[in-house]
Amino acid sequence: MKIVKDEVINEIIIEKSRFITYLKRVDSVDEANEYLLSIKKKHYDSTHQCYALIINDIMRSNDNGEPSGTAGIPILEVLKKNEINNTICIVVRYFGGVKLGAGGLVRAYSSSCSEALKKASFLVKKEFKRYELLIDYSTYNNIIYLIKDKIISNDFTHNVKLIIDITDDSIIEKIKDISLGNALVKYLETVIKDVSI
Repeated sequence: MKIVKDEVINEIIIEKSRFITYLKRVDSVDEANEYLLSIKKKHYDSTHQCYALIINDIMRSNDNGEPSGTAGIPILEVLKKNEINNTICIVVRYFGGVKLGAGGLVRAYSSSCSEALKKASFLVKKEFKRYELLIDYSTYNNIIYLIKDKIISNDFTHNVKLIIDITDDSIIEKIKDISLGNALVKYLETVIKDVSI
């Protein structure tokens, strides 16, 4: 499942109606409701503010006055099809005077969400193993190229103490080999982190 990394705002015009789409990461229903309220205030003069959200097992959608099933559900279907999680998509419509009909509305709201997703960058949740390493300075100099982007914290005293997060245990074997078995390696925990894709 992917999570929208940064807020995305996209606008398309369909048959003279403006469709302004907002995509944002949300980690709770309360956070989603706050964001929805802020968009409704910003676009208080719009005709509709339809939305869908997915937060883990929670899925919600709202047509906000559009004919039933023509706005919120099509937005939700686009999010599901793209395997999006922890995200709200709000589509604000300013009516342009041309009625789109049920099929036209479904296409318009689906397209609005799809076009915004094309502009988005994403995160995925990934599992890491966290280790503590206690090594001497010569070992540190010989392994830094292996771990420089994996270090969470470091402490340089008479030895080097590092906390690293890795996905591949073969790095631990390489550290042991390079240190000739002198590295003290301790598994701490498994952590889940957001990673850009």
